[in-house]
Amino acid sequence: MDDFTLGTLFVALLIILLCSGFFSASETSMMAINRYRLNHLVRKGNKSAKLTARLLAQTDKLLGSILLGNTLLNVAAATLAEIIVLRLFGHDNSTALLVGSLTVTFAILVFSEIMPKVIAASHAERVALPSSYALAAIIKLFYPVVSIATALVRGMLWLLRIKVQTDHSHHKLSLEELRSLVLEAEHFLPRKHQKMLLNLVDLERVTVNDVMIPRNQIEALDAGADPAELRQQIITCHHTLLPVYAQTPGNVIGILHIKRVLPLLEDTLDTGQFREILHDPYFIPSDTPLLKQLQQFQERQTRMGLVVDEYGELLGLVTLENILEEIVGEFTTQSPAQTGKFLRQDDGSLLLDGSSSLRELNRKLGLQLPLGEAKTLNGLILEHLQDIPEAGTSLKIGNYPIEIIQTQDRAVKVARLFPAQKSQPLQRG
Repeated sequence: MDDFTLGTLFVALLIILLCSGFFSASETSMMAINRYRLNHLVRKGNKSAKLTARLLAQTDKLLGSILLGNTLLNVAAATLAEIIVLRLFGHDNSTALLVGSLTVTFAILVFSEIMPKVIAASHAERVALPSSYALAAIIKLFYPVVSIATALVRGMLWLLRIKVQTDHSHHKLSLEELRSLVLEAEHFLPRKHQKMLLNLVDLERVTVNDVMIPRNQIEALDAGADPAELRQQIITCHHTLLPVYAQTPGNVIGILHIKRVLPLLEDTLDTGQFREILHDPYFIPSDTPLLKQLQQFQERQTRMGLVVDEYGELLGLVTLENILEEIVGEFTTQSPAQTGKFLRQDDGSLLLDGSSSLRELNRKLGLQLPLGEAKTLNGLILEHLQDIPEAGTSLKIGNYPIEIIQTQDRAVKVARLFPAQKSQPLQRG
């Protein structure tokens, strides 16, 4: 080292610090790069992205090479700084040697660790992709040493019974993680599109029981009714597919498609021919997820099913439109029996039908009524009170005060819901 001038030694120290900073920045950028963005670039054929993905597929070798290079450079920087101090102040000045060591440590910390890593974390893709070429060559250069070190590490991890996944290039997202990604994309997606994606994610945990039309609201035909009365019901119906029952509404014997019965309406309706044109009913377990049911509708090429419980009792009816409305919102014309579910009052309160679906109220009115076992407002009130209330009873569910206006047939017919009350912060003296 005596053959080199001080200027040359300072330049060499600066180069070492810069190279150490490169290793620090490349390590941070490789770990911080967006894997989904990287996979997108790989599918587009980006060569740098393909190389980066290959390096990330062997994380142990990548990190081992980076750490080896960084350690060697930091040791070289400390040694070079000591030589410079000795050349400047001699061998007897221990204070100068201590100050020199602290100075180079501070320089490594700031210029080779913190600053490169902050930059790399903020611009991971811009740093990682170009760095992959140099890192690929360094991995080949350090391969023998890194392989031995990696083998020792794996051996110790095996003894400690610690399982390590080295390939992080194919992460599987859970539904909650996917939901979080959609929520974080609010600056890139219109609000309506974001809401549709969130609804689509939720299809897996929402069942047909949550969106079905309750049994008491189903428009159905009685196969045993008088032909003239049956003909009149068909002419005035509001749907193209109608369940047909015998004796009791729960005993559905078939599904009528209106277009198939039109020729029979020209004369007196023949009940024998009427039964022959019925389709077999399609029954659905009440706990079937909406996403699965959507697929089953597609496979069966049908758009309506009857929801039954574990005992085979009819609970309601679900259609393809009910599921699609969970994704995109309402777009079909509803029958009179399904309209008028709420009426807004001058004081801001809402008059609600007790049979209203909680999910529908939350979606239409922006409420946050709790969703659980109860599917309707009546069910939620009964679940909360554990009793059938009388008119005039008031209660509070969540942040919403509710007043029972009318009860009928052991159920809440009409209830008034007041705007949510914000909790007041405690005053401290």
